[in-house]
Amino acid sequence: MKHTMLAVFFFLSGTALPGFSQATQPAVVEDFKPSALNQPGQEYPQVNSQGYARFRVKAPYADTVKVNLGGQGGPYLTKGADGFWTGMTEKPLDEGFHYYHLAIDGGRFNDPGALSFFGWARWESGLETPAHDQDFYALKDVPHGHVQQILFPSKSTQTSRRAFVYTPPGYEKETAKKYPVLYLQHGRGENETSWSNQGRANLIMDNLIAEGKIKPFIIVMTYGMTNEVTGRINDFNIAPFQTVLVDELIPYVDAHFRTLTDRANRAMAGLSMGGMETRLITLNKPEVFGSYGLLSGGVYSADDLKGKPKPKLIFLSCGSKEYPDRIQKAVADLKAAGYPAVSHVSENTAHEFQTWRRSLRDLAPLLFKN
Repeated sequence: MKHTMLAVFFFLSGTALPGFSQATQPAVVEDFKPSALNQPGQEYPQVNSQGYARFRVKAPYADTVKVNLGGQGGPYLTKGADGFWTGMTEKPLDEGFHYYHLAIDGGRFNDPGALSFFGWARWESGLETPAHDQDFYALKDVPHGHVQQILFPSKSTQTSRRAFVYTPPGYEKETAKKYPVLYLQHGRGENETSWSNQGRANLIMDNLIAEGKIKPFIIVMTYGMTNEVTGRINDFNIAPFQTVLVDELIPYVDAHFRTLTDRANRAMAGLSMGGMETRLITLNKPEVFGSYGLLSGGVYSADDLKGKPKPKLIFLSCGSKEYPDRIQKAVADLKAAGYPAVSHVSENTAHEFQTWRRSLRDLAPLLFKN
């Protein structure tokens, strides 16, 4: 029974069991280029067109150096006579963004060749694997919105808290125009910088607006107070963050930005644990938000929504390597019950930012339709 359960675990996680053969990978194409997230002038890490990643780190006095790419594993590096350690992933990585760090003789270090991003409840090195559809979040010659930091007073936490606000192109010039607002939450281990830095939310919006695919709106991103319970998810209490968001941040945004303040023009969405927060808050405060988005963050049922103000939109998404059947069944059940529900499944991705970038791309055009 123990061996059976172990085999099931490895099957579901996509990891090979020791002693089990894997399908032969195609020959590695030698078209490696520096990752788009490298420090200026740094050649490594490198990625190729197939999604392999190659690393090179100087650590002349180390005994072991390993790359930790989280759920996708990572290679042990080999030491050369020049004191540099080199190695490559055993298989291609999923498309898009990945956190990683170096394990050097048991210590945890960032790669000096890569930029750092807040994830795993610390600043981690970042790696970008080329994606076949990366054009939708590329930096283009189009009008750009602004992402600005705000500090808002929070009596409940007795401090000023931080949020980042995306305003669309033309916001500063069209001084009489008011905009809908999406409150967009990060996942556990991340913070209010994640959607702009890792998620490219502002570039996704700029490109969609330039293509005429969406009605421009404001995005507000704040810290979800999630990392205090890392490793103790059952201890998480939504009430403190709900107070910060609903009673403190929303009034501040409405007072300092040109917003449409009715329920129909306010949405909430989040990835992973931010999706869990979205679900709980929208069910607790359905009079505040008109549209909901759970990105790898669970589902709603018709029973959850019964007796509450009907949402304009329910958007549920995940990666194809997560739980697409559950997402699609939930949407089918919601539609059958008369709710406006939409599903999105990101092909060939798991619980990672390429899934959520694609989710935002598909969610944005559906929001705030008349």
